[in-house]
Amino acid sequence: MSALHQVTDWPVEHVAAAIVVGGQGSGFEVDTIGDTERVYRLASLTKPIVAWATMVAVEDSTVDLDAPLQHVDAPAGATMRHLLAHAAGFGFDGERAIAVPARSRIYSNTGYERVAQELAGLTGIDFEQYLHEAVLEPLQMESAVLEGSPAHGLRCNLNDSARFVGEMLRPSLIATETWNTVVSTHFPTLAGIVPGVGRFDPCPWGIGVEIHGAKSPHWMGMSNSSSAFGHFGGAGTMMWADPSIDAGVVALTDRAFDDWHDVALRAWPAFSDAVVSERRRAA
Repeated sequence: MSALHQVTDWPVEHVAAAIVVGGQGSGFEVDTIGDTERVYRLASLTKPIVAWATMVAVEDSTVDLDAPLQHVDAPAGATMRHLLAHAAGFGFDGERAIAVPARSRIYSNTGYERVAQELAGLTGIDFEQYLHEAVLEPLQMESAVLEGSPAHGLRCNLNDSARFVGEMLRPSLIATETWNTVVSTHFPTLAGIVPGVGRFDPCPWGIGVEIHGAKSPHWMGMSNSSSAFGHFGGAGTMMWADPSIDAGVVALTDRAFDDWHDVALRAWPAFSDAVVSERRRAA
């Protein structure tokens, strides 16, 4: 697809990108550009993968999204659903909560670190091991390694990242009903800030993924459907899946988002719009 060639103009030293399209049955067609084996820091693309592992535990009846938290310090009434949807009241970083649950959408690394701690406590399994067994191993994401925080510590190559985009489109590890929970907006009236992008009211968020909704301007494309969902990372990484076109993308770079913020917020939507346009022409 010609849209992939847009990434070669991005002001980064290294970039690799993939377009993942649903094929017949449960298969996918994957088109790539760049070194597909080079390992990149995913940064906050880690969060959807952590959320997926949590939802595997939900299906195992190990985790109840709405049960009181048992193994972490958190505001009274906070649950895994609050943590996963950035609604528990924790700030971006730091151990102390700055709001009560379900009052506002506050994007939080701390919340995801609490998710990992709670999951480890409930399963009795080290979180890194659980993540590997629940998601990385079954999806054959052999290059993926968690180094540091469960909020932003995964490193992975393009090939394996594209496998996860395929999972976001057509889940194999969780049931359709569970997937619907992931991609639905939780606490839909909440306003909040998407870091580096802007404030939105409302600011829809699913379980571990940002929902495109009516946000504008946005890091996804203007032509992405309101049901598109995904994440971007501070390492200059981004991925989304759009069920309306049965396709998704992932792009990995080695330049921090803050270093090319203004360019990225033009380049990523342009790339996304080109992918959506090509997909619709091919349909």
